[in-house]
Amino acid sequence: MNLHTLPGLFISHGSPMLAVNPEQVGPALHRLGMNLPKPQAIIVMSAHWESDALEVSTGVRPMTWHDFRGFPDELYEIRYPAPGHPELAEEILNLFALAEISAHANSARPRDHGVWMPLLHMYPEADIPVIEISLPMRMSAEEIYRIGQVLSVLRERQILLIGSGSITHNLRELSWQGESSHVPEWASTFRNHVVHKLNHNDYSAVLDWQSIPHVARNHPTIEHFAPLFFSMGTGNRFNIVHSSFTMGALGMDIYRFD
Repeated sequence: MNLHTLPGLFISHGSPMLAVNPEQVGPALHRLGMNLPKPQAIIVMSAHWESDALEVSTGVRPMTWHDFRGFPDELYEIRYPAPGHPELAEEILNLFALAEISAHANSARPRDHGVWMPLLHMYPEADIPVIEISLPMRMSAEEIYRIGQVLSVLRERQILLIGSGSITHNLRELSWQGESSHVPEWASTFRNHVVHKLNHNDYSAVLDWQSIPHVARNHPTIEHFAPLFFSMGTGNRFNIVHSSFTMGALGMDIYRFD
């Protein structure tokens, strides 16, 4: 493995307010961006692009999409004008075709906050090409994991692979009024179970996500957990980059896979 091989990452991107209120995770993302070799390109699977079939953004310069409502005005003024990379997107589509994974080009897709919000802290200059791939909700956890495996070959070319979601994500259970330092037992138990399995290289136990304790309470819908399956496919060595909770039950963990 060469010195410039990049890891795969799973990033808990939390609330859109992360863009203007970095808390603990913003500095952790900034340090990560400083410590890694600068990527030639970045590929992100975001919880906020749910699709039937797998799609790949092929746009030259996708728009910054503020895909949320009811937040402060300053949030809607943020732009992340990183270029796309149509040639690499075409290569990704070819990799999927060789692996017999059905995938489609999408040249019109704007960038949702699951992509630009973490990258704002990691690479604020927005000078690295970024490609977004969708989260195909009809695929099983194993099939999403396979997508990560197929793209893992790109890591050796200094291409950074990111799954952007949240280790826990039940918005109805959060302390929206101010910070709550109390982490509910159902949230910490779930997070600790996942980390324990990953630490012991028991990926199959995480892919069998319906058996994880308190999964329904932490993820009433699966889209914020599923990008972890993609990230797991990118590498076999697991490490925790950052771990914290915000608003009580919202896990902000960052994991790397080498």
